[in-house]
Amino acid sequence: MGGIVEVDEKIENAFMSLPSEDKTAVISHGAAIRFSELSKRHFLAGEKVRSFEEKYAVKLSELQESGLPDDAGFEMHEDYIMCCHWSDVIEKTEKQMEALRPLLEFGVLG
Repeated sequence: MGGIVEVDEKIENAFMSLPSEDKTAVISHGAAIRFSELSKRHFLAGEKVRSFEEKYAVKLSELQESGLPDDAGFEMHEDYIMCCHWSDVIEKTEKQMEALRPLLEFGVLG
């Protein structure tokens, strides 16, 4: 039974067998598509955090420093946990998009 490593190896071998111009086209198209997906996820995460901050009239960063208020209810605890998740998504997608930027400097080729 093949695993992910085997699949990765097959994909890499197939990619390496492509002519140079096709490799460039696959990379530039793939980077553009991936960047678009990450950008959408980043936007969604930002909206989720903004919604939380508006609902509770407090910045997430303030709550992360001071903690939840003593009178915070179950809903706020759940919302806070989800908001922290979305905050992590923002950080992760920013790093991923930054890593792709050098590949996008040339536009979509091929």
